Amino acid sequence: MIGLIDKGTISNKIAKTVFKEMLESGKLPQQIVEEKGLVQISDEGAIKSIVEQVVAANPQSVEDFKAGKQKAIGFLVGQVMKESKGKANPALVNQLLAEVLSR
Repeated sequence: MIGLIDKGTISNKIAKTVFKEMLESGKLPQQIVEEKGLVQISDEGAIKSIVEQVVAANPQSVEDFKAGKQKAIGFLVGQVMKESKGKANPALVNQLLAEVLSR
């Protein structure tokens, strides 16, 4: 499982789900990831599309962020993660949100 995290195949959050399933089923981590479709999304284009949708749908949070309220970015990250069902690469989400919000 650590190898899957190191390769970026799964995130730490997804690893928790995989670990629980490993204990319950005795299956190998790779098998669980494949069966349940838990592969982390690291495709920049796919994540950027979700980021842009979230930014467009939450203009108040964007304005709050631009006004210096740092908590607003946490909300936006949460919304992207929700839209991606927790599969988006969190580091890439933060990077792309910063790029989109700096426009």
